[in-house]
Amino acid sequence: MVRRIDAIDANILRELQGDGRITNVELSKRVGISAPPCLRRVRALEEDGIIRGYRALLDEKALGYDLMAFAMVHLVSQAEADLAAFADRVERWPLVRSCWMLSGETDFLLLCVAPDLRTFQNFVLELTGAPNVRNVKTTITLRQTKDAAIVPMEGGAT
Repeated sequence: MVRRIDAIDANILRELQGDGRITNVELSKRVGISAPPCLRRVRALEEDGIIRGYRALLDEKALGYDLMAFAMVHLVSQAEADLAAFADRVERWPLVRSCWMLSGETDFLLLCVAPDLRTFQNFVLELTGAPNVRNVKTTITLRQTKDAAIVPMEGGAT
């Protein structure tokens, strides 16, 4: 069930997406309420699972991960146990930044980073040799044109 949020909650979420390290006092000023109710609202949003957590967004290239690629994985079997086993295996691959289970011809889409092409090629060899993997198609990114790690708050389900 989708929790309905009011304008103040929406403003809190918008501000926190822009700066997750903002103090509660500054946040309360920006959304126009005093600090204690602001903190209660943030905690309620956390408890309801709307705010899943806080993290630092790192620059891959600054840390030596110059290659970003997608891997489209087609499995032999789409039985629930096999899908779950593959998803569990993905959790153990550090080069995989994110993974989506899809409908259609591709079962999983993996966003991967690697320091270089050789490292990525070695990962693809491991991926193609994983149990239940029928085939893997990869594509290397040239340039990222958008990276919006936010949920749009305008016109959404509020």
